[in-house]
Amino acid sequence: MVIVGGGFGGLYAAKTLGNKPVRVSLIDRKNHHTFQPLLYQVATAGLSPGEIAMPIRGILSKYRNIEVLLGEVKDVDLKNKILHLPPNELAGDPGERGEIAFDYLILATGASHNYFGHTEWQGLAPGLKTIEDATEIRRRVLLAFELAERYARMERQQNPINFVIVGGGPTGVELAGTLVEIARRVLASDFRHIDPKRARVILVEAGPRVLSAYPEDLSHSAERQLRHLGVEVRVNAMVTNITRDHVEIGTERIPSAVTLWSAGVAASSLGRRLGVPTDRAGRVLVDPDLTIPGYSNVFVIGDLASVKEKNGKPVPGVAPAAIQMGKFAGKTILSDVHGKPRKAFEYWDKGSLATIGRAAAVADLGKIHLSGFLAWLSWLFVHVFFLIGFKNRVLVLLEWAWSYITFQRGARLITGNSDYIVREDQAVAHETRKVS
Repeated sequence: MVIVGGGFGGLYAAKTLGNKPVRVSLIDRKNHHTFQPLLYQVATAGLSPGEIAMPIRGILSKYRNIEVLLGEVKDVDLKNKILHLPPNELAGDPGERGEIAFDYLILATGASHNYFGHTEWQGLAPGLKTIEDATEIRRRVLLAFELAERYARMERQQNPINFVIVGGGPTGVELAGTLVEIARRVLASDFRHIDPKRARVILVEAGPRVLSAYPEDLSHSAERQLRHLGVEVRVNAMVTNITRDHVEIGTERIPSAVTLWSAGVAASSLGRRLGVPTDRAGRVLVDPDLTIPGYSNVFVIGDLASVKEKNGKPVPGVAPAAIQMGKFAGKTILSDVHGKPRKAFEYWDKGSLATIGRAAAVADLGKIHLSGFLAWLSWLFVHVFFLIGFKNRVLVLLEWAWSYITFQRGARLITGNSDYIVREDQAVAHETRKVS
């Protein structure tokens, strides 16, 4: 059998099948599993990439019936049970096209950013789904302060430093709260010609409230905590255009040194290429056992699947849901192997947690709603618990303890081509002269 995707769903499906009487191939285009809920900490220089990621081979090495293959599945032939991979250019044979046969297939390729038809915004406002996204955001954020310092040194005045985050979901709220902490605490005394505390962080949400998937009391609590930290929250504000140096809301133009996108997600494009029914976001409409209608050997899980709870509510695209689906798919295959009947998937909602900033968070635990420090502690320990590997847990706890006590962030590295830094500086100077 074959698993496509090494995220939470695919990884836990593989672990469920580990050392069982089946042969498993796991295919992923990256060689590592990323703990996505902590990507914002990498993006804001709180953690290094290696602290929230681990090689997939290392995670699955103890399971002798599982092989790991590096590659990207481009197409699925459901009828003939074949996966198509792109030409093997790394092997020096661009004409070779890989084909992998399967008896059972688990598709767990996740989701990507959704710019709602404005693909031209992608380079102007990066989203946060991968390690590469996180390090690019970190580069842009730190570079904004460096360029402002350089300009102030030469021109004897400080340019405004505005960070605009589009989308008030969990990722947007996390980024906004942490960026304020960086500006007002971490970098407050590091520069000589600018005052980082004058930086503005603006969170723009098209709907009437942030964290709209949460109960109203927690949503309003989150907004109050954001404003207390210093975030400018704009609700009922639909972004109509994004350029290199500003964001437009109708006729209003908000200058922006860095614009970040957290307004929506779309399922992996592989779902639409299956030729089966999908919803508007590209998620595959699956049967109660998480299989594709007409193909009982093909499971679709995680963010790629459109699944409903018993009450009709959609199963959220969060790590616990993907983990539960991965385990369920693995157990269902083992039931087939042992001739046992299949069951329907039932999602166990353990609650939702969203961090806002230092000692600020909200937690929806069913009948129990928490805000502030207690919710933040709950968020911290739940997320550290889910980290893959004991070493990662220790490193994250140590980093957070140090950051909490000292207000320092140890991963403040600007990576990338230095020529780009020069071009950015020239562009900033040009835009400033144009405004003047």
